[in-house]
Amino acid sequence: MTLPKRTDCEGFHRRDFLQIGAASALGLSLPGVLAAEAQARANGRRPGKAQSVILLWLAGGPATIDMWDNKPEAPEGIRGEFKNIATTVPGLFLSEPLPKTAQIAHKLTIVRSLHHTIPSHGPASLFMTTGNKPTAALQYPSFGSLMAKLLPVPRGVPPYVTFGGNPSTNFGTAGYLGTSYNPFFIEGNGAGRGEKGYGGTFSVRGLTLRGTVTLDDLEKRDQLLRQFDSTFTAYDRSSELLSGLDTFHQQALDILRSDRTRTALDLSQEKDSVRQTYGNTPFGQGALAARRLIEAGVRFATVTFGGWDTHNQNFTRLKNNLLPVLDTVLSALVNDLEQRGLLESTIVMVAGEFNRTPRINRNAGRDHWARSMAVVLAGGGFPRGYVHGSTDASGMAPATDPCTPDDLGATIFTLLGIDPHLELTTPTGRPMQLFREGRPIEKLL
Repeated sequence: MTLPKRTDCEGFHRRDFLQIGAASALGLSLPGVLAAEAQARANGRRPGKAQSVILLWLAGGPATIDMWDNKPEAPEGIRGEFKNIATTVPGLFLSEPLPKTAQIAHKLTIVRSLHHTIPSHGPASLFMTTGNKPTAALQYPSFGSLMAKLLPVPRGVPPYVTFGGNPSTNFGTAGYLGTSYNPFFIEGNGAGRGEKGYGGTFSVRGLTLRGTVTLDDLEKRDQLLRQFDSTFTAYDRSSELLSGLDTFHQQALDILRSDRTRTALDLSQEKDSVRQTYGNTPFGQGALAARRLIEAGVRFATVTFGGWDTHNQNFTRLKNNLLPVLDTVLSALVNDLEQRGLLESTIVMVAGEFNRTPRINRNAGRDHWARSMAVVLAGGGFPRGYVHGSTDASGMAPATDPCTPDDLGATIFTLLGIDPHLELTTPTGRPMQLFREGRPIEKLL
């Protein structure tokens, strides 16, 4: 099976990556836990049903009309090539290339009435991953950065990480929160085969001790660096940039000193049978790593699968490449989390930046369409075996219970116990709610 390309029609690179947010208080002493909870309450956080999030990000704009909201009875030129198949929920049908997902439908929530008005990859991705409409006046922080800001972080676990991400992109960054909440970048994809079975490795970019350099050597160099830094920071002690870089630097040293992150990223500790369940793809092995990081105390993880920009040969690409991989990974992840007792405390979200056009183009593809789309959710307090909202007969627009990306963000953070109307402060002193226009979707709570 040929993996899809990682660039969409507007030139954005979509390499497989994993983003993780701030980790929980796991591993802290009891006084540390109590202090962290007190700080969380001060930050607008209450005890939530969910403790962590895994976002399976389908970059490029998946044709949800051919996945979660199939329209086999629509007029010719709109209905796709896929038939419906029954699921474990009476009356709920999914597209036929998703047989494994159909068998876990009773564990899922499907939102079929999501919509927005931005049919462009970059701005739509920002809207979906920040819960705020993009504006030139201000860059909003990603969900991962918000988690890093608002939730306690154990030492030795990076508060926010991107696997295979592109450092030059502005996706998933901290926005107005500042440098210290930007992601660490991870190299490797975890896929491939070695002499003893599955191979592939992950490593934190720039945080590997190479050659004869020891941790003691690094400590001495860091002490010398701080002596030099103290001279320069004295000239501008109010600099938020310098403060952020210093925090980021300290986090990097903590990761090197601890084996918590390194152990979580070592997939060789998993049985080959488990790795096979997820599939030997960067997306599959990234999702497995996300589960291991959640177990290690990580709060927010995003695994990205690119190639969904199907202007050409939409059905062939979905059937032969994209949907089989997604079907395998989603079913494996949800089942694995439940078997380990983690699903009730972990939100799984499957989404992309928008849908594809209901009308099929002359290249057997579908173009950009943001006025109706669907996302899949599981765990973390979301109702099981539930479909929220609907679209009209042709899939053009929501017919019942319409909702927006900011509503969805407010709902997720409510389940995390974080007030979606909590105010943070921008660098210019402007108070800013987490989600300016979002309101929690009551039927999903």
